[in-house]
Amino acid sequence: MTLQSWGGAIARRAFTRRWQRVVALVGTVAVAAAVTGLFALRAEAAGVQHVVNGNFSNGSTAPWWSTGNVSMGVVNGELCAQIPARAPGGNPWDAIIGQNDIVLTAGEELTFSFKATASTDVVIRALVGMNHAPFDAFIAENPTVTTTPQTFSFSYTQAVDEPVGQIAFQVGTSSDTPWTLCLDDVSLASGTAPPVYVPDTGPRVRVNQVAYLPNGPKNATVVTEATAAMAWELRNAANAVVASGMTTPRGDDATSGENVHSIDFSGYTAAGTGFTLVADGETSHPFDIGGAAYEKLRLDALKFYYTQRSGVEILDSLRPGYGRPAGHVQVAPNTGDISVPCQPGVCDYTLNVSGGWYDAGDHGKYVVNGGISVYQLMSEFERTKNARTAKAATLGDNTLAIPESGNGVPDILDEARFEMQFLMSMQVPAGKPFAGMAHHKIHDENWTGLPLLPNFDPQKRELHPPSTAATLNLAATAAQCARLFAPYDHAFANRCLAAARTAWAAALANPAKYAPVSDGTGGGPYDDDYVVDEFYWAAAELYITTGEKKFSDYVLASPEHSVDVFRADGFDWKWTAALGRLDLATVPNNLPGRAAVRASVISGAQKYLDAISAHPYGLPYAPASGRFDWGSNNLILNNMVVLASAYDISGNVAFRNGVLQGINYIFGRNALNQSYVTGYGEVNSHNQHSRWYSHQLDPTLPNPPVGTLSGGPNSSIQDPKAQQKLQGCAPQFCYLDDIESWSTNELTINWNAPLAWVTAFVADQGNGATPPPATCRVSYSKVGLPFGLFVAALTVTNTGTSTVNGWTTTWAFTGDQAVVLPVNARTTQSGATVDATNLAGNARIRPRQSVAFGFLGSTALANPSPELFRLNGSACG
Repeated sequence: MTLQSWGGAIARRAFTRRWQRVVALVGTVAVAAAVTGLFALRAEAAGVQHVVNGNFSNGSTAPWWSTGNVSMGVVNGELCAQIPARAPGGNPWDAIIGQNDIVLTAGEELTFSFKATASTDVVIRALVGMNHAPFDAFIAENPTVTTTPQTFSFSYTQAVDEPVGQIAFQVGTSSDTPWTLCLDDVSLASGTAPPVYVPDTGPRVRVNQVAYLPNGPKNATVVTEATAAMAWELRNAANAVVASGMTTPRGDDATSGENVHSIDFSGYTAAGTGFTLVADGETSHPFDIGGAAYEKLRLDALKFYYTQRSGVEILDSLRPGYGRPAGHVQVAPNTGDISVPCQPGVCDYTLNVSGGWYDAGDHGKYVVNGGISVYQLMSEFERTKNARTAKAATLGDNTLAIPESGNGVPDILDEARFEMQFLMSMQVPAGKPFAGMAHHKIHDENWTGLPLLPNFDPQKRELHPPSTAATLNLAATAAQCARLFAPYDHAFANRCLAAARTAWAAALANPAKYAPVSDGTGGGPYDDDYVVDEFYWAAAELYITTGEKKFSDYVLASPEHSVDVFRADGFDWKWTAALGRLDLATVPNNLPGRAAVRASVISGAQKYLDAISAHPYGLPYAPASGRFDWGSNNLILNNMVVLASAYDISGNVAFRNGVLQGINYIFGRNALNQSYVTGYGEVNSHNQHSRWYSHQLDPTLPNPPVGTLSGGPNSSIQDPKAQQKLQGCAPQFCYLDDIESWSTNELTINWNAPLAWVTAFVADQGNGATPPPATCRVSYSKVGLPFGLFVAALTVTNTGTSTVNGWTTTWAFTGDQAVVLPVNARTTQSGATVDATNLAGNARIRPRQSVAFGFLGSTALANPSPELFRLNGSACG
């Protein structure tokens, strides 16, 4: 057998493809019925024992086998094996004890059990799977074996017929020193139904386990059999009752299958820690009232990206416990990303595509997923220029503790630049077929197993064919990059804009080159055969950056421009029209009919606000199918991005409150009573699917960093671990915090991006109080001159009741605009942000009076008027 192939047994391979074919044939709604039909075909009688010589009573180990580096024999009636220390970069399947020739029948109810002891505490991998390619595992468990004898038992239902099955104990990475494993009473017996999996959901009062803002909405959910309103109490850390009231019965919740009540304790506004809610005899998990947690999470969610970097050493000094050597830099055993060939027959060149972020818990890098991820990081920064409540200093230089900190560029842009450089490196060189397009992805030739640090990955790396979707992702993000980096690095901004223009032209020339769904070996396919939305997004970004009419004409003529692009399911890497619409609405530009664009965002947000009101758990997510999709948490957060943008546009506090209610679901106000962000909340996800954050499999490796989002409930439960436990699950219950459950518990760069965006928005709301009315107004007008120059005139009016004695007016340009010569004010400029300060003779502005000043400016990009001004730090109307 091929030991390396055992790694694939725990990955996505043939079982997933068969499952997807079943779904395609019978439809997702009928999958459970189809599986039940398969179960009815079971052929073996109950009580069949599949293991030969499982108690070793004859003094022999036959027919058990082991890899050549393991010696075994019978000692005191047990199989005892001498296991070597793990090798650097080793894999669990480097050392195996197994038994072959096990016949398994679809529908068979099986219990896999064994007694085990070890000379030192270790985690082993116990599997039932195939003894042939693709070496799928039907059950894979990771018990901790100690010096005290323990019996382990795992029940499951066999999903497919398997005439050549195998039991295996993978122990290649269990210990840094040689050790001994003893096994006895190994059994794989049919006839016992697997126990029904019942998650531990804790107290029936479900709250945001992290924090509520003092003056914001505060809502919770109670799971109960009661139909009449019940009393609730809010208690502080000293267990004193500080507020009380009655619940609101909500009836049955279709997404959880539960009868629930709602609690609204918004009237309590005192900050503090250690609060609990009590209702129906249950006490909730503790929570805070205050904003400190969101200030921390706005940075933690972004710090995640540094440890996802490819091609560079991750410094333990910057991320204690997460340091690791550079991965995929052509240092053995890596083949590396410095000179990567295409798949056979795709191209005749190699590219240096080192760098960028690993997409998820595997070693692949994908342009379409990287595109929306880096877009949202840049969008989070761009919001600080244009949103009244945004706090730009929180995302400035020296905020993320990355190697680039201290270089004068906001750290969030430095992190985005690391990915943008990778995206541009994926562009097909001039003179080659499909020149200017972007290769869809780069990853290993075959799937690898877990755990596997990037620097130990031995697989061949390959470029996959260019696609129109990837090319337009590059065009959109590179255009966005050009305007945001222009104030900091003109050369890099020009490089971004050139790449965007080249990609746009290449996409127009190749408008229907699609990534196929079949290209899913070694990495996800990210297939997409509808790219009208990507064209719309790319044209929007190019127009905002350049102001050129050909791009505004394309936007206005696009079918996406005249329809509602805000899906009930949420936008994501495959549905990108919303990205263009949001930027056209929130980033200053001169698009004709822009008022209607802004109105469409408000209309889309209203749908999500209505969903929150209708949902007993306050969820801004109501897919028409009633089923939760893969990565549902990211879709929910993206809907909150729309709500937040509507607030930024309109100032309507209802949209802001929608975000503050929706975030509760992510942090524990859900059916599982689970926070989906590592390190946040008393019960939080920390076993996300990852090859290097694999503490569940290898105690020497860490859990994911604090601030890592799990994908969350997924009704399709595509992985064997979820299928084993979650058949028939209500949508909110289709989740396992298990490293093997890659369909419900993955981590990805495009899921942490909206988490960072939304938590920054929440942190910006301070204590949740409604912002006070503006006490100033600024008018801005400009006249264009030759040679990229322009003259701007500003009038600042005091609309308050107190005299302003000394003033500074602040605004941010969209791109490379620069003040060349101020008139009637002193100016300083940092990046795109300008501070204009009074002169000695115009420092005082009495109520209802104004002061005027202006400047000569220069620009080579679009030059829309700024839309947000601040007077002495306070936003003007």
